[in-house]
Amino acid sequence: MSTPVDGGIETRLPTALKPFALRQYRLLVLGLMLAMFADGVWTVGVVWQVIELGGGPGQLAVVTGVAAVGMVVSTLAGGILADRVSQRRIMIGLELVKLVAFGIVGVAGMLGVLSLPVLIGASLVGGITMGMYYPAYSALLPSVVEAAQLQAANGIEGFLRPVIFQAIGPMVAGGAISIASPAAAIVLAGLASASSAMAYVAMAPVAVRRDLTATAAHPVRSVVADLVEGFAYMWRTPWLWATLFFSCILVLAVMGPIEVLVPFALQDRADGGAGDHALVLAGFGIGAAASSLVFASIPMPRRYLSLMFGIWTFSSIPLVIMGVADSTWMFVAAGFLMGVMFDGPMVLWGTLLQRRVPPELLGRIASLDFFVSVALMPVSMALAAPISHAIGLTATFLLAGLLPVPVAVVFYLAARLWRDEIEHPLRLEIKEVTPLP
Repeated sequence: MSTPVDGGIETRLPTALKPFALRQYRLLVLGLMLAMFADGVWTVGVVWQVIELGGGPGQLAVVTGVAAVGMVVSTLAGGILADRVSQRRIMIGLELVKLVAFGIVGVAGMLGVLSLPVLIGASLVGGITMGMYYPAYSALLPSVVEAAQLQAANGIEGFLRPVIFQAIGPMVAGGAISIASPAAAIVLAGLASASSAMAYVAMAPVAVRRDLTATAAHPVRSVVADLVEGFAYMWRTPWLWATLFFSCILVLAVMGPIEVLVPFALQDRADGGAGDHALVLAGFGIGAAASSLVFASIPMPRRYLSLMFGIWTFSSIPLVIMGVADSTWMFVAAGFLMGVMFDGPMVLWGTLLQRRVPPELLGRIASLDFFVSVALMPVSMALAAPISHAIGLTATFLLAGLLPVPVAVVFYLAARLWRDEIEHPLRLEIKEVTPLP
């Protein structure tokens, strides 16, 4: 008996997996949730730990900046590692490293012996672990979930990320800080990382989907060859380079205005404060979570590249709304729309990577994806303020909102994505699915 993938959410969600695979998937999601919770708590806890140490904006910029550097420099190495070593073991190791780093900071903070250099070092470690986590998780998921259910699994991950990392984790951290101290919140983050590692330990071992016999003789040379092979695959794969290059432009255009300019625009135009800014961020997160669930529930579109690019083409347009907004609700609505259009297509993108990239290359290609997502964020944030001083807030928002649109069209046409998606359909059928009691 064959059940069409197009039959609705009940045939698409990973609850249709066989018992062993379902247990593996549940443990993987549990580990993911705990890891994201730990990162969300740490993100807030470290800010207030800097303040408790008497640090100001300069010290906070250093602490957060080294984390960004750690993510950028580690993600390509993480991709190479994920194609060579058990991804499950990598994720266990990353969470244990976070446990040590967070634990040292938390305990030292409680004892009153914490120094800023120790906090900076822990922040660097946290950034490195975040940079290496995504390639390992992306390469592991197709070994746990059947191909026809990857879209649903990616949708669930897309839903959990804003809910746990951007909402629940920071809320719990705020509560722990108000009741006890930033150090207590950071200790909680370490415990969550330890629990995440235990969830991955409970998973059955998963084999690396690559023959490594040819790399054993010359390990250093083979690492360089691995990196070159990943870039070569990108260059000869139009749908991949078109999406990654467009993502670079999109990140460069939008991240600075979102992260740097929105608070000032709220203050100047809507007489808003920190609470209003939080509402805008919440609107983005709600839109992202809702859109991810929708894309998890629908069949893989036949025109998946056209749909993905079509939505991303206009995903920056809400910045135009922010450029002319004069009330908080307009900023919140624009944030919600951006969340919807940014994260919904990410479900298709993650599935596309896991379905069309060869398994032995998936870790490296996933690391390239994450690299372009974070590499230009600091540049965008550094450029946002001087550009706004030169041309004004409104003009900066308008430029950032409109610039990615023609760029998306150019890359879509240059890569001939409308032909590629027809030649490489991704709709599958789920065969002989045994429903669980």
